[in-house]
Amino acid sequence: MTQATQSLQRGIQLSEAALRQVKFLRDQQGQDLCLRVGVRQGGCSGMSYMMDFEDASKITPQDEIFDYDGFKIVCDRKSLLYLYGLMLDYSNSMIGGGFQFTNPNANQTCGCGKSFGV
Repeated sequence: MTQATQSLQRGIQLSEAALRQVKFLRDQQGQDLCLRVGVRQGGCSGMSYMMDFEDASKITPQDEIFDYDGFKIVCDRKSLLYLYGLMLDYSNSMIGGGFQFTNPNANQTCGCGKSFGV
């Protein structure tokens, strides 16, 4: 088995606003956590995005790691097939605020922006 690889390229892009927000949320947890991003079946358009903090000890050899100045984003390789090139952004707008996913692989998205189809 191979070790989890740390990619120099950024298969998952993160805006400055999103990076600030995930670091803020991580700091509230009081632990040094990484952000796991992936997909699962479901949602309005067939697949939905998933995103959650987890302990770095759960990183597996099937994961790709994207480092943003010491903050790690982790994605399993199967999900990365659907997410490669994803831009994760954040807005604190009253309407439409929160995390936004811009996925170049999606050929349809739902109105809420949390699910997509390929």
